[in-house]
Amino acid sequence: MERIPFYRTRHGGTFISGLIPGLGLWFRGYPNQGLVTFCIGSILGTAIWGVGLWGGPGASIFFAMLFVLPWWVFQIFQTSLPSPTGMKDTWNIVWEKGHDIQYLGGLFFLAAIMDTYIILANPQYSLHVFCTRPTGVLGAIAKIQSPTFHVAIGYGFLGRRRWALLVYLVYAGYGLMNATANFACEGYGRIRTVFFFTLLAFTIYVLIRRQCFSSNSARS
Repeated sequence: MERIPFYRTRHGGTFISGLIPGLGLWFRGYPNQGLVTFCIGSILGTAIWGVGLWGGPGASIFFAMLFVLPWWVFQIFQTSLPSPTGMKDTWNIVWEKGHDIQYLGGLFFLAAIMDTYIILANPQYSLHVFCTRPTGVLGAIAKIQSPTFHVAIGYGFLGRRRWALLVYLVYAGYGLMNATANFACEGYGRIRTVFFFTLLAFTIYVLIRRQCFSSNSARS
């Protein structure tokens, strides 16, 4: 019996697509899907470069996390399926299984790591909290709450725990009210504006997908 090369197996193709989007699909015998995926990846890569020229490194990183990273994970998941189908069918699987909520959980863990790094790298920095910049113990609590919330939400979303939706809504409510208060006190700020509308969009999406948190399928 002829042995299938590793790069043509399910696991091998998944690994390769993690390095070069679409290539794993191509090796697994789905050239059309692989080509489409590669082209989308090329477009998104060019977009990152363009956004960086327009808004600087911070804007390109934000664009990559918000658009490129979820698509990159999506195409890896598509390659990992026993019989990869079109993107629409793959998305239907993601939607039915609640993998999008689990992805958001992973994103919150990533945010927690970034928060922790920023706090450690800038120990003197004080966060805006309802038009104030608390220092000392209160300032430390204000900074620590962000990675703490992110870890709790990330863990809950990965398991699609029912309590995670409530914790997220508390986090989102605090974030939106805090941003609104800071708008009133200090006016327009680009980072503040991006945070506000991104959090608002995330919250609307999570509310639309709220039924995922009552499902036991992720733990069965």
